[in-house]
Amino acid sequence: MQKKKFTVLFVSTSYPADNKDWRGRFTANTVAAISHNDCIRLNIWAPPGDLPENVKDTSIATEAEWLKQLMVQGGIAHLLRSRGPFAADTVFKLLLYLKRLYKREKNIDVAHINWLQNAIPLWHSTTPTVISVLGSDLGFLKFPGMKFFLRHVIRKRKCIIAPNADWMVSELQPVFGDIAEIRSVPFGVDKMWFNIKRKPINREKNKWLVITRLTQKKIGTLFEWGKHLFKNSFELHLFGPMQENLQVPNWIVYHGPVSPDDLHAKWFPTSSGLITLSLHDEGRPQVMLEAMAAGLPVIASPLKAHIDIIDDKQTGCIVSTPKELEQALIFLSNPITNNNIGENAKRWIVKNIGTWDDCATRYINIYQTLMSELI
Repeated sequence: MQKKKFTVLFVSTSYPADNKDWRGRFTANTVAAISHNDCIRLNIWAPPGDLPENVKDTSIATEAEWLKQLMVQGGIAHLLRSRGPFAADTVFKLLLYLKRLYKREKNIDVAHINWLQNAIPLWHSTTPTVISVLGSDLGFLKFPGMKFFLRHVIRKRKCIIAPNADWMVSELQPVFGDIAEIRSVPFGVDKMWFNIKRKPINREKNKWLVITRLTQKKIGTLFEWGKHLFKNSFELHLFGPMQENLQVPNWIVYHGPVSPDDLHAKWFPTSSGLITLSLHDEGRPQVMLEAMAAGLPVIASPLKAHIDIIDDKQTGCIVSTPKELEQALIFLSNPITNNNIGENAKRWIVKNIGTWDDCATRYINIYQTLMSELI
């Protein structure tokens, strides 16, 4: 018996322009994986980029151009963090465009909205909705009126709120648990990361990677803690776009933005591991998942998002002081220890995260739950 097709409207303000664009890569991977399912008609509203052939772009020309410029400016979350109240005009424009989108896209069965604020213009509809939530969304909930407006929107429909990490469930449950189901949906990892064959690390010259947007909170304590560590046996390579005016110390090799292909072919196979001392509102950092899938140990700050992934001294190291960072670097400079920790990390990703196809299956199960509750 052939399954009945249903139409999903997928909304995101982040999407890569092409295969070499690092921005919004997780969105493209999610869309591609969901589009493989024969029972889904997938419509998307997102910045312009390469879409799968069977995915329909629902943006009109003015919206597409505006979304493109929004990506150039770093995205809505970056603008809110950097400009604060001065980003109000951008927020208003986004909500206006979304309101028009939701009014004209009437023949849909399920709305899949990325980020809580993008659900607010659903005010006048009752469409069943899944809302994907990242770590930055928890910061948005602190804005005046945000909880009130979202609760009004959510209670009018069948809704599942889907944070991409388990630790966020307990944060969202007291706010929305009485009117929506809170169900963790981890993002997946591209299969190419699992296939990396790491070369034995050079004990005399450990090469560590930091891959992040360059903001003060994303860098965290790295510049302060690392200045006396990375000079002889350890070298540090920093990758990512400069989003704030930071002075990169001369003991760091700064490369600028990097493509996934370069990380896969050149950097991940030959490096000792990944470091993130971020103080940012993280949900579940995708680059950490990819590094772990490739068998790389990760040294990370004690954020909830990091502790949720890393079992200290088993799948990586959690560090809270400069001394602990030094000890972690020495601990993982042993090739056997480094390899064992990396393999433990890969096994954890296989068991708990899986591929983007696994992620798509989790979302499709949510769509089907929302649809079945209407029958």
